[in-house]
Amino acid sequence: MCYSAQVRAEYAAFQRMFPSSKLSLKGFWEIYWKRREQPKPVMRFPKAMDAMFASPTTDEEHRIRALIDEYNAEQATTTEQALFKQRKRLVDAERTLATKVTKKAQEDQRIATNKIADALSKLERLRRTDLGEQDCRIFPGWWAPVLIVEEGELVVRPMRYLCRPPGKPADYDVKFSGAYNARRDNLKSSFWKGVFGQTHAVALIPVFYENVVRHLAEHRELRPGEAPENIVLEFRPQPQRTMTVACIYSHWTPPAGSDEPELWSFAAITDEPLPEVAAAGHDRTIVALKEENVMPWLTPQGRSHAELDGMLENKVRPYYEHRMAA
Repeated sequence: MCYSAQVRAEYAAFQRMFPSSKLSLKGFWEIYWKRREQPKPVMRFPKAMDAMFASPTTDEEHRIRALIDEYNAEQATTTEQALFKQRKRLVDAERTLATKVTKKAQEDQRIATNKIADALSKLERLRRTDLGEQDCRIFPGWWAPVLIVEEGELVVRPMRYLCRPPGKPADYDVKFSGAYNARRDNLKSSFWKGVFGQTHAVALIPVFYENVVRHLAEHRELRPGEAPENIVLEFRPQPQRTMTVACIYSHWTPPAGSDEPELWSFAAITDEPLPEVAAAGHDRTIVALKEENVMPWLTPQGRSHAELDGMLENKVRPYYEHRMAA
């Protein structure tokens, strides 16, 4: 399963590939506003998505930028306060250890040291303006921009990477926490009935990541006394390219009387692994659409399941190089 991926979050990438596409500024404003107004559960966005609004030109873009700046300022203040607290904790622990070694002081020293490093790292991310690959990475439950067709137009809209099908209760997010991926061989099931063949999207993904078991990736048996160990592998298509990955999405609306907010969410479609992915120890591969199939995929209404499945079968099949993820 594609548990993590880098996404092309900059609007320019969508415009290069789909010149007629436009941003759903209303959709972006709503999620940034919601993040400010409803801090729990935390809504996580890749920094690259925030960067889409680094140089606003319209009133709507300026309002989104203001929400981003306000949130980052609050996060920086909270983190600086936590940093001050942990630095004091470390000083107190070291003062105690200078005269007497106690288990509590050792634990305080260890915990404070780790939390100080985490806080400094978070502050660095908040203040940094240049983007690295990690700033483009998303995980299940994070939000990312995807391309859909709305009222006949190509629209880039932010959605959560964990799909809640229409008509399902909100607690499906917990019961089906793996619904960030949709298996190709399961698309016709009742679970995806309301989205497959109805609401399709694409995400622009240059790199994806997978959890694998080390000894399987290394093609060996477990050594005596060795426990299975999880590692994360990074898969890159060769030659390097941005893949147009087939997705399905849901615009979930709450039932009458519910106080749950509406939700836009999506899942990436995965298929049987390509040989090099299987050899690396993983059992799924994302589906990269061929260019001629992108628009038909985005307009599934009236197309048969057989036709849609044919687009997934007739996919781009690059060679995926892999390495240990940083």
